Amino acid sequence: MHARVLIALFLVALFALGAVVLAADPDDDEGTASAGTPFEGAVMPAGVRAPDFTLRDQDGERVSMRELRGQPVIVTFLYTTCDDSCPAQAQTVRGALDELGEDVPALAVAVDPPRDTPERAQAFLAKQRALGRIDFVLGSRADLRPVWKGFFIRAQSVSEEHQARFTLVDKRGFQRIGFPGDQATPEALAHDVRLLAAE
Repeated sequence: MHARVLIALFLVALFALGAVVLAADPDDDEGTASAGTPFEGAVMPAGVRAPDFTLRDQDGERVSMRELRGQPVIVTFLYTTCDDSCPAQAQTVRGALDELGEDVPALAVAVDPPRDTPERAQAFLAKQRALGRIDFVLGSRADLRPVWKGFFIRAQSVSEEHQARFTLVDKRGFQRIGFPGDQATPEALAHDVRLLAAE
């Protein structure tokens, strides 16, 4: 097909999409993922299982998503040399655990191997006062790629920053609630963890 025709078709489609967006009622919450639910975060599509994996944490201990079933799990995605968004995410998880008054499993999946080493992960968690409260899930890029894919995460690269996000996994192992990294609060995470725990 001729390049000009393709460009014209693309522009027509773009304008049609814009018209649909402009025509939408801004007060209508039906399109919002969590509208009509008690959750603070966005409710994810039903039936999306968290990826099953067995990897090692910062202490060399086994971490298995399958073995964590039966309780809600907080999952976020960090890298150990990050000094802006990742510390804030770790503090959000730590604050949620404080708000809950008890620890639930909290995983930080590494997004920058091979620089995310056990020593760096220990140092990162110690600096965030989260040792023993958050497990840093480590591995090679090949080990972690299925985990990133299963959680729909783009890993750290030379040209792109990783996606800052929190995912809450329910007791049956399904991804249920999502929060963009900059929109989550400890209170909102704790609130939704409590709801999942009560199911």
